[in-house]
Amino acid sequence: MAANSSLSGLGKNDDGRLRTFIILVVVSLVLFTLSCRPETKGAFDFVKGISQTATAPVRYIGTLVTLPFQGLGNVVGNLTAPEATLSELQDQNEQLIAENALLREQALAAERLEALLELKNTHELTSVGARVISGSVDSATSSITIDKGSIDGIEVGMPVTDSLGLVGQISEVTPTTSIVRLITDERSGVSAMVQESRAQGQAEGAADGSLRLSLVSGDQKVEIGDLVVTSGLGGVFPKGLPLGVVTSVNRGDGDLYQTIIMRPVALTAPFEEVLVVTELSDGQHASKEDAEAAERQDIDASQNIQGIPEEGEGGEGQEDGESS
Repeated sequence: MAANSSLSGLGKNDDGRLRTFIILVVVSLVLFTLSCRPETKGAFDFVKGISQTATAPVRYIGTLVTLPFQGLGNVVGNLTAPEATLSELQDQNEQLIAENALLREQALAAERLEALLELKNTHELTSVGARVISGSVDSATSSITIDKGSIDGIEVGMPVTDSLGLVGQISEVTPTTSIVRLITDERSGVSAMVQESRAQGQAEGAADGSLRLSLVSGDQKVEIGDLVVTSGLGGVFPKGLPLGVVTSVNRGDGDLYQTIIMRPVALTAPFEEVLVVTELSDGQHASKEDAEAAERQDIDASQNIQGIPEEGEGGEGQEDGESS
């Protein structure tokens, strides 16, 4: 009897499961049929919307779970890519690096040329542009070579400047190149003046790569940090080009002249392009006032060296002595 009861229960359970399966299949077919009809709206769309909303978090979590495995699959794919593909990618990478370096160089060159153009316009220079082809700017180097020569109108003695200030002067010329003697060369000399006080002097090169401002009398005002520029005296260098910044001033008791040391402004960093000044305009020469001031300074210095009293000082005493 017990066995019959068990068999009877199993039969009922199987019938229930079969009915449930049939109902689910029918519902699925109905839903699939309705979903294939684009004009179907109403209750089905509502149920469909609820279903999508309810399952959205599950789908989002599933996406997050599979992302690392997708990335890992890409890595594995790259590692197992054909050698030709990897070589091609490496070539493309090297090409992009080279192109980026070229663009960077072009941008830097454009910045330098723009600065040179600004200096040329500011000082109204008549000049020829040139590139430095040899020589380095350091304390042990006194000259550089540029790629312009006599066929470009370059002559010995012409000033050379970069975007920061005076670099030097043409010392030798060939048809296609020229040698520039830097202002830091011990043989260089440039008429100069302190921009603020207008004190006149001579800028000379030194073995350590610095500049000396000589022939400045002890009563002239010169301070650390003052900018020294070309004075325009002599008609060789255009007036107003920066030369150096004063770093040291010594006034010894009884000294006729000050000992002034400068840091050159144009030779403190590497440069690749320069301007050769081919002609000076009237406005680029020293003014009449500056020329007269320099002459008075020279006269005062000469009188101090020779011990000659200034006019009106001691003259009357001499006359009195002669009359007695």
